[in-house]
Amino acid sequence: MASESAGAWDAIVVGSGPGGLTCAAYLAAAGRRVLVLEQHDLAGGNCQVFRRHRRNGHTYEFDVGLHYIGDCEPGGLIPTILAGVGLDGRIRFRELDHEGFDTLLFPDFTFRVPVGWDAYRARLKEQFPGDAEGIDMCIDVLEALPEAVRNLGSPDADLSVVLEWGLRTVGELFEEAGLSREAVAVLDHWSGLYGSGPSDSTVPIHAMIIDHYMSGGGYYPEGGGQVIPARLVEVIEACGGEVRTLAKVAEIVLGDEGVRGVRLEDGTLFEAPVVVSNADYQRTVLELVDKSRWKPETVAKAENSVMSLPLVVAYVVVDFDIGERVPNTNFFVFSNYDIDAEYATLESGEMPDEPFAYLSLASLKDPGHADLCPPGHSNFQIMTIGPRGYVPWGVEEGPAHGVGYRTNETYKNLKERITEALLTQAEKVLGPFRDRIVHIETATPLTQERYTLSTEGTSYGLKFTADQSGPLRPGYRTEIEGLFLVGASTTAGHGIAGTMAGGVLCAGAVLGRPIMTEISAGEVLVDPAILPQDEDGWDPVDVSRGHALRKRRAEGKAARAAAGAHPT
Repeated sequence: MASESAGAWDAIVVGSGPGGLTCAAYLAAAGRRVLVLEQHDLAGGNCQVFRRHRRNGHTYEFDVGLHYIGDCEPGGLIPTILAGVGLDGRIRFRELDHEGFDTLLFPDFTFRVPVGWDAYRARLKEQFPGDAEGIDMCIDVLEALPEAVRNLGSPDADLSVVLEWGLRTVGELFEEAGLSREAVAVLDHWSGLYGSGPSDSTVPIHAMIIDHYMSGGGYYPEGGGQVIPARLVEVIEACGGEVRTLAKVAEIVLGDEGVRGVRLEDGTLFEAPVVVSNADYQRTVLELVDKSRWKPETVAKAENSVMSLPLVVAYVVVDFDIGERVPNTNFFVFSNYDIDAEYATLESGEMPDEPFAYLSLASLKDPGHADLCPPGHSNFQIMTIGPRGYVPWGVEEGPAHGVGYRTNETYKNLKERITEALLTQAEKVLGPFRDRIVHIETATPLTQERYTLSTEGTSYGLKFTADQSGPLRPGYRTEIEGLFLVGASTTAGHGIAGTMAGGVLCAGAVLGRPIMTEISAGEVLVDPAILPQDEDGWDPVDVSRGHALRKRRAEGKAARAAAGAHPT
């Protein structure tokens, strides 16, 4: 068994999702020697991409989880977090259509979601004049809640809206407002971004999601989602830390007083007084740490926790320019107005016959990104919420526990059925295109679990029910000395923005300082001059493999080239 000497690392981060990388970057920026361990061969979690290289020399690149993001305007949350570690201007964000960054297609009408609370309210009332009073009531609550939450620490904050609606459901808000089913369906389209229906989800998560986009609309990082992990990896490495991929953690090792370090599956032991787990919450509590070291109530909470519903995603390339057919917007396609019924079907483990679909048009969001597809082609994804659990896919456990699934007939049949349903929904937006497809593949919740080890393949962490929302979600500091949590299931929530904010807050908890307050005031912890300059052909995928794997791959490439040049 290999072992690194005690004190070699100040902190170890298990998992390299955006929360883990952000936390590691801030710890490294503060002078801590940080090691990030990632079981996949690419850092980034739900920010990562994957590529398909065709025999004709073409490359198709697809985003796993970053399809659009809010709060990227100057002074927004994302630029603030990036600037705090010296990345100001190192990532460029492209805007979606301000007049309609989301376009909702229903059987009887189309609704475009504009930037700004006032514009959103006005358009809702224009679409549904008979619901005007109820719309005002809903928007008043949804707009006020995020601001109230942000001001919770202020002594003169008005907490009335938090006290009234903080633990109530979105469904209760809609019912109290007396909204028509059509107005409810429009106002609830955001639920697809957190994976649970109005009867289960609390009002604050719904309000925070809308608020995230209202200030500046939707954005997409130029060069694809992998750019964000790559830049954070550069910060970690420039500050003396390391990101090691293909390094699966089997155990978080505890000593008598608290954390001792982590042990990999191959037996290698890394020691550090601080471990931050960016691994799935249930796996952290129930598998990575000796359960006897937790309080019984912590184990019970993890065992009884419920995850948000997972996603199914079809990745498509066609041989025509979709910009000739549609504007630069996201599309949400609904076949009916009974949102709660669709979620109830999914929660029961069944798949609706005509599921709602979300289209993300990568070729329109980032037209200069050559790796998406060749000229004259278009790259897009079609997504929907998938059924709960493993049984619908023909297995009792997932790939995180070594269960095979890809040749399972139940799995293949359900995957094919969902893919066909998604194509049907997408053709309502783009017109017929099945005979123009040059590449298609579908990722399921089991695919997600295989690469990220998330329970039931969820992308969104714990479900946002009343007992799993806000301060009732796991905090960053645990009861075990030196062990911290970060990621979609923690207090700041899910998504790229939520997990990155959580990464800053977790780093602050480790360091005992208000880092979020500091960077919001303009403090920069990393001198941008120490960061590497981009060379010709800079590749975020290569950077995100970490130094050790980059070196091995470069050596292998050189050896193959030498062998080709000097045949024996």
